Amino acid sequence: MRCPKCGSRDDKVIDSRQSRDSSSIRRRRECLKCKYRFTTYEEIERSDLRVVKRDRTHEPFDRRKLAGSIAKAFEKRSTSLLTLEDMVDEIVHELETGGREVSSSAIGARVLEKLRGIDEVAYLRYASVHQRFQDVDQFVDAIHTLGRRIKTNALQRELFPPETTPGGSASVPARSRDIAINKNHGRV
Repeated sequence: MRCPKCGSRDDKVIDSRQSRDSSSIRRRRECLKCKYRFTTYEEIERSDLRVVKRDRTHEPFDRRKLAGSIAKAFEKRSTSLLTLEDMVDEIVHELETGGREVSSSAIGARVLEKLRGIDEVAYLRYASVHQRFQDVDQFVDAIHTLGRRIKTNALQRELFPPETTPGGSASVPARSRDIAINKNHGRV
């Protein structure tokens, strides 16, 4: 390993630890020449996974490229780095177990699926690049689509459970539904 400060190739490992998901090993190293300490990560190289781009060219899958694009979507947002790393780990695991080739659009769809549940602003940022928005109308449509999505919280009970009719189906009076829509600024 080459020292990032002086370029020397002589170093020693001070500490080694496994990552949370046991997919990589973190090593603290010390340069024997300048005594500079630095961290390296060791993980299994999976060279068999290839990405099929939009123009039908193939390239090896690069985890850092995926993490960088997701980090750009989260830029200046209050989402922790741990959340980002977990998301990348989940996506990479899904891709590696899915086969030898994956299209870039499939990767983008998985990222959007994860982002939608974590941060809507990051979702819109990523979607604007991934789906290649050409004008403001496409962006506004994406915002409205997010607004129509029902957000459920498993820990929170329904405040007003749907009324059931004698036939067993839920019924909500039109007037109360319209009031609810107006209070939620169009969100259903």
